[in-house]
Amino acid sequence: VCVGLCGCCWALRPRYKRLVDNIFPEDPEEGLVKANMEKLTFFALSAPEKLDRIAAYLSERLTRELNRHRYGYVCIAMEAMEQLLLACHCQSINLLVESFLSMLRLLLEADKPHLYILATNSFVKFANIEEDTPSYHRSYDFFVSRFSEMCHSEHEDLYIQNKIRVSGIRGLQGVVRKTVDDELQVNIWEPRHMEKIVPALLVNLQQHINTNSDSPAEQTEVCFRELLSRAAYGHITNAIRPVLMHLDIHSLWEGPSFAVQCFQIIMYSIQSQHSHLVIQQLLGHLDANSRSPASVRAGIIEVLSEAAVIEASGSVGPTVLEVFNTLLRQLRQSVDYQLTGYYDNAAKHKTTSDEEKTLQDAVIKTIGSFANTLPVYQRSEVMLFIMGKIPVPGIYPALGSPNSGFEGSRMIQVMLLKSLLQVSEHYESTNLLTALPSSFLEPLLSFTLMEEPEIRLLVLSILTSLIDRHHNAARLVNVSVMFDVSVLELKEDACCHQDILFIRKHAQRLYRHVYLTCKEESSGKGHYQALITLLAVLSIELVNNEVLVDLIRLVLALQELALSSHEGLSTFNRCGVHAVCATFLYLLSQLGPPPELQQHVTQVIENRQKNAPHLLPDSVFSEEPRYRTAAPLAAVQQLSKICEALTGSSYSVHIECFNTPYTPQLTDEDRLSKRKSIGDIISLQIDMGPDQCPDAQQTEQITFETLKNTIEDSGSLEEEERRRRMQVMERFQTAPFEEIAAHCGARTSLLQSKLDQVFDLIVRPPPSPSGHPSHRSTPLYEMKFPDLSVY
Repeated sequence: VCVGLCGCCWALRPRYKRLVDNIFPEDPEEGLVKANMEKLTFFALSAPEKLDRIAAYLSERLTRELNRHRYGYVCIAMEAMEQLLLACHCQSINLLVESFLSMLRLLLEADKPHLYILATNSFVKFANIEEDTPSYHRSYDFFVSRFSEMCHSEHEDLYIQNKIRVSGIRGLQGVVRKTVDDELQVNIWEPRHMEKIVPALLVNLQQHINTNSDSPAEQTEVCFRELLSRAAYGHITNAIRPVLMHLDIHSLWEGPSFAVQCFQIIMYSIQSQHSHLVIQQLLGHLDANSRSPASVRAGIIEVLSEAAVIEASGSVGPTVLEVFNTLLRQLRQSVDYQLTGYYDNAAKHKTTSDEEKTLQDAVIKTIGSFANTLPVYQRSEVMLFIMGKIPVPGIYPALGSPNSGFEGSRMIQVMLLKSLLQVSEHYESTNLLTALPSSFLEPLLSFTLMEEPEIRLLVLSILTSLIDRHHNAARLVNVSVMFDVSVLELKEDACCHQDILFIRKHAQRLYRHVYLTCKEESSGKGHYQALITLLAVLSIELVNNEVLVDLIRLVLALQELALSSHEGLSTFNRCGVHAVCATFLYLLSQLGPPPELQQHVTQVIENRQKNAPHLLPDSVFSEEPRYRTAAPLAAVQQLSKICEALTGSSYSVHIECFNTPYTPQLTDEDRLSKRKSIGDIISLQIDMGPDQCPDAQQTEQITFETLKNTIEDSGSLEEEERRRRMQVMERFQTAPFEEIAAHCGARTSLLQSKLDQVFDLIVRPPPSPSGHPSHRSTPLYEMKFPDLSVY
């Protein structure tokens, strides 16, 4: 009776329950009953309104079997749910999802690793289903937390640990795929989710336990790249901030740089137009760690450098100058820390000079890396920006910390000039007028007057890098006296119009600073070798008869400087100048002058090799140089021989120039003492009083005495006029732009007042015949005429 009653009750059960029960075999090892599963699927498609009940009953069966530890039936229930999802996703998948997700929660909450893997596999299959209908009430918060927790698994069995971690990573990948493109889903980019997902991925990215495809590290990298590749503009910050926090907490900025590898993945994975946001995040983090140890700051800067190399699209977005401003600020802070010995204001945390120097080298390298990714016009702006940041005594006395003082300013000057050299080494320009504008060249040349030898050497290197457009400088390093120019990449075309303008505007200033550098007693071997390279590059890039003649005059003037007994040069300085003159003149003689000049120069050099080897670079710049003061007459370049060699050639029109020996132009830089303040050298004060303005002249009555005085003083007036014009010309060439603009604005105001007076005279009414004042007439331009219609 009981058996009959049970059979009767089973027959009275709803059909969907009977169909669900029929898919479970008597022995779970037999697996899902496929024929009955097809019946259940057909029923579900025929009666979609029953889907929610079918899913709820499947969830109930799974709960029952899970509580009874009958895991074979648990697997069958999950397989059945997966097939229903795949079959019904085009119609009413939302009716199944809630029950499906509750089944997954049950499996993930059970303390069984194989159930974790089962739930993860089912969730990944579900994540790959493309849904046609929107969903409103789903929540994936539990899955984000649980999958992230699985990524941190510390199971005692290493194999099982790897399996659990890989499952957690695949689960997070599924959550991202399911939610990132659905606006109705939970926003996976919120900080509360990113702070769980990103650290879980980074922990596994560090552990390269296995090398096969199932290793957590490799699977993590795939997931991490996919996550970043889907990040939109507004999501980058939330995705990068947890990375920075993780590297801080686990002290991963130092040592073998996992941080560099991590950000390489980031930069290669995100969309290229968002790269500058990552750079901006790193800059902000660097500022936040300005009171951290030097090793931490150096690690962040190293990451910045690598990120800049990868960000090769030609721009780092709107933060170009912010990048360099931050890096230069780090340089100044590092100098303060190096001088005080502490990297905090409380003087509790010590630092060493070596650590800070390592950091400074990293900053300079990073500045070069950033600059190399920029287009040419932005590199020019960067060089001007850096030049404006170089501290100059008297102008920027409070740059950095008050504790740094003069020594701190000197160190910053050296480092910023090294940064300029990094930028200039890869600078490509079509003309020198663009590469060396007045606003950049004038302050740069002013540093050649400083006492510090390292600063002067850096300036020479920067000038050479910017002038050397054909990359000949590398071949001219340690050049011998008998150098063959055929190995150089010579410029074949004539100077362009911009180069000619540069020659006319700046050539004499360049020659002058070369001359003054040779007079410096502290100039060493490197300075003279750099001078040879600079002069050679200048003559190659500016191939021009006039330029070559001027350079020969400069060489002869330098030779006279070395021979003069009035100059207080040391023996080494005199020999060095002679070596520069010999080497450069031999190279110059191969660039176009007649062969006779080269023959004369060769003869002089051969004579030196026999009688005065101490005047040649091979001896002066050797490891064990030998100096002598005397210079035989036959070992000196003769002006008459040079003029004779150039006669009858295209250079003969310039021979008259040799009658006037080269002398450097006297400027305010010479009148001011460089030992007192370099700031006075750069900021030349120009008097712009009204007495120098031609428009301030008063009209006076012309009489016989006036004409007589004019005739008698005509010579002095011409001299005064010439002097006034020279002052005006010099003012507009050297004065700051703001000062010139203010001066012109004042003249415009004066002109406007004069025009107002003229207009007032024009519209003044004529005198009345009766003698009574007439009413003021309306000016023509203020009259209102009636509209005229033309038919």
